[in-house]
Amino acid sequence: MKTDDPRALFAALPAVDRLLNETAAAPLIAEFGRTAVTDAIRDALSALRDALRGGVSADVSSGAVLGHVAGLLAAAQAPSLRPVYNLTGTVLHTNLGRAALPQEAIDAVVAVGRGASNLEFDLAQGRRGDRDDHIADQIIRITGAEAATVVNNNAAAVLLTLNTLGIGEGVAVSRGELVEIGGSFRIPDVMARAGCRLVEVGTTNRTHEKDFAAALEDGARVIMKVHTSNYVIEGFTAEVAEDRLAALAHAAGVPFINDLGSGTLVDLEHYGLPHEPTPMEALAAGADVVTFSGDKLLGGPQAGIICGRRDLIDRIKRNPMKRALRLDKMTIAALGAVLSLYSDPDRLAERLPTLRWLTRPIGEIGGVANAIRDRLGEIVGASFAVVVADCESQIGSGALPTRTVPSRAVAIGPNDEEGNGISIELLADRFRQLPMPVIGRLNEGRLLLDMRCLDDVDGFLEAVGALEIDR
Repeated sequence: MKTDDPRALFAALPAVDRLLNETAAAPLIAEFGRTAVTDAIRDALSALRDALRGGVSADVSSGAVLGHVAGLLAAAQAPSLRPVYNLTGTVLHTNLGRAALPQEAIDAVVAVGRGASNLEFDLAQGRRGDRDDHIADQIIRITGAEAATVVNNNAAAVLLTLNTLGIGEGVAVSRGELVEIGGSFRIPDVMARAGCRLVEVGTTNRTHEKDFAAALEDGARVIMKVHTSNYVIEGFTAEVAEDRLAALAHAAGVPFINDLGSGTLVDLEHYGLPHEPTPMEALAAGADVVTFSGDKLLGGPQAGIICGRRDLIDRIKRNPMKRALRLDKMTIAALGAVLSLYSDPDRLAERLPTLRWLTRPIGEIGGVANAIRDRLGEIVGASFAVVVADCESQIGSGALPTRTVPSRAVAIGPNDEEGNGISIELLADRFRQLPMPVIGRLNEGRLLLDMRCLDDVDGFLEAVGALEIDR
């Protein structure tokens, strides 16, 4: 209806029943259901009434209203959790889902997600089985542990282990290892929830063997080491070697727990990266139980892995809390597929996305940056200068916090000669609002798009082609 008279537009608003009976509504009802379409029509009409009351002229024809309804329905049905391009330079970005799964893991998830599986069924015996059996042997074979079990993340692994082995008892931990991880989640809080009594040992920067010995004499019944993967203390420092902690614990007849946090199943130095402690090293040093993550340096889905002495793992598995923290079938399938890749170490770096990106040659990264620079410059327009720049990537998720690896980025900054463009902050927002969002990082007045984790150049260029820049 073509008129600027608000009263006439109000009168011309189509009724809900009329809109539902329009030919254009039929495919919407077929796709989304009559109830959802009816609710969307009411929302659309309500928004139009608000606009008209505000003096805004609007198209109130049935076609225009149903077009708006279609948009509302599509937006409502779109999943909130969706893929993004991680161009932040942080490979294992906690807020962006950490490790990317290899194709083998994705295929395994799809296979078991389609229908029934032998999740807790022993096919050989024809009776109830244990879901841990699908991956425990792989963990045992890789780490050399006597036994293993899995839960839904490493915080859960620590919680369950402490609740089993240290409930009602004192747990001795160096003050320098009382870490806080993401979301204000602290080791002392985990201990409290596990029903343990924290026994702080030594000082923030220096802890000695005699400090742990004194704690044991005062009644501590567990020794725990926490790998400080998300920060580093340097200078006048001292810590007790793991084999000495193990010897102290075993002499006192108490368990020694080593929480590795991020955890890796390979020696990263072999790939030219800084060393991170492995479960194999922790067990060799005498740890009775080792806990670590599945979705960080291991390169798999979110999971917490617990391995070590068989008698202690058996106790942990019998804890009633284990059921509340167990893995679902799709995570088990994904983790099993990722662990299988470790049986072929010669091809691990090419098949495991996390390791591939961490070891990606700088020349290859630069080639990707060069390949998209010019096209990206055309898309963002003359108000911005687009260049290839050196930058530093980081591993992320608390691993090796002070170490970075050289990388290349496409850097987008204001073009001083042109001016009058939108701000860099607003440009970053435009990238985030794309159908396939692009997440970079702001640095010194420029938006950096680190190319380390970008594999699909064509897909990326197609995605950013939808960018809308105010000219």
